[in-house]
Amino acid sequence: MRNLKRVMLVVFVLLLVLAILAFVLENQQSVSLLFLGWAGPQLPVSLVMVLALLIGMIIGPILGWFLGRTSRASRKRLV
Repeated sequence: MRNLKRVMLVVFVLLLVLAILAFVLENQQSVSLLFLGWAGPQLPVSLVMVLALLIGMIIGPILGWFLGRTSRASRKRLV
Protein backbone atom coordinates (compact mmCIF):
# COMPACT_ATOMS: atom_id res chain seq x y z
CA MET A 1 0.00 0.00 0.00
CA ARG A 2 2.86 2.36 0.82
CA ASN A 3 4.43 1.74 -2.59
CA LEU A 4 1.13 2.54 -4.33
CA LYS A 5 0.98 5.89 -2.54
CA ARG A 6 4.55 6.68 -3.57
CA VAL A 7 3.85 5.74 -7.18
CA MET A 8 0.70 7.90 -7.20
CA LEU A 9 2.65 10.81 -5.70
CA VAL A 10 5.40 10.48 -8.32
CA VAL A 11 2.81 10.34 -11.13
CA PHE A 12 1.04 13.41 -9.73
CA VAL A 13 4.30 15.37 -9.44
CA LEU A 14 5.31 14.41 -12.99
CA LEU A 15 1.93 15.49 -14.36
CA LEU A 16 2.22 18.78 -12.48
CA VAL A 17 5.72 19.38 -13.85
CA LEU A 18 4.53 18.60 -17.39
CA ALA A 19 1.60 21.01 -17.02
CA ILE A 20 3.92 23.77 -15.79
CA LEU A 21 6.38 23.08 -18.59
CA ALA A 22 3.59 23.24 -21.19
CA PHE A 23 2.37 26.52 -19.67
CA VAL A 24 5.84 28.06 -19.80
CA LEU A 25 6.52 26.89 -23.35
CA GLU A 26 3.16 28.13 -24.65
CA ASN A 27 3.44 31.59 -23.08
CA GLN A 28 6.72 32.98 -24.35
CA GLN A 29 5.29 36.26 -25.68
CA SER A 30 6.90 39.30 -24.08
CA VAL A 31 4.75 41.81 -22.24
CA SER A 32 5.45 45.00 -20.37
CA LEU A 33 3.23 45.77 -17.38
CA LEU A 34 2.16 49.34 -16.70
CA PHE A 35 1.30 50.10 -13.05
CA LEU A 36 0.65 53.63 -11.77
CA GLY A 37 2.66 55.13 -14.61
CA TRP A 38 5.62 52.81 -14.07
CA ALA A 39 6.42 50.54 -17.00
CA GLY A 40 8.11 47.28 -16.19
CA PRO A 41 10.68 45.49 -18.32
CA GLN A 42 9.70 43.20 -21.19
CA LEU A 43 9.20 39.74 -19.66
CA PRO A 44 7.53 36.56 -20.92
CA VAL A 45 3.91 36.11 -19.84
CA SER A 46 4.77 32.87 -18.06
CA LEU A 47 7.41 34.59 -15.93
CA VAL A 48 5.00 37.38 -14.98
CA MET A 49 2.39 34.79 -13.96
CA VAL A 50 4.86 32.74 -11.90
CA LEU A 51 6.16 35.87 -10.16
CA ALA A 52 2.60 36.95 -9.34
CA LEU A 53 1.88 33.49 -7.93
CA LEU A 54 5.01 33.48 -5.77
CA ILE A 55 4.37 37.00 -4.47
CA GLY A 56 0.80 36.03 -3.60
CA MET A 57 2.02 32.89 -1.84
CA ILE A 58 4.30 35.06 0.31
CA ILE A 59 1.93 37.96 0.98
CA GLY A 60 -1.16 35.82 1.69
CA PRO A 61 0.11 33.96 4.76
CA ILE A 62 1.82 37.09 6.12
CA LEU A 63 -1.42 39.03 5.80
CA GLY A 64 -3.40 36.19 7.41
CA TRP A 65 -0.95 36.00 10.29
CA PHE A 66 -1.06 39.76 10.81
CA LEU A 67 -4.87 39.96 10.70
CA GLY A 68 -5.19 36.97 13.03
CA ARG A 69 -2.78 38.58 15.45
CA THR A 70 -4.67 41.88 15.49
CA SER A 71 -8.03 40.16 15.99
CA ARG A 72 -6.63 38.17 18.95
CA ALA A 73 -5.29 41.40 20.44
CA SER A 74 -8.66 43.12 20.09
CA ARG A 75 -10.42 40.12 21.74
CA LYS A 76 -8.01 40.31 24.67
CA ARG A 77 -8.85 43.97 25.17
CA LEU A 78 -12.57 43.18 25.32
CA VAL A 79 -12.12 40.64 28.12
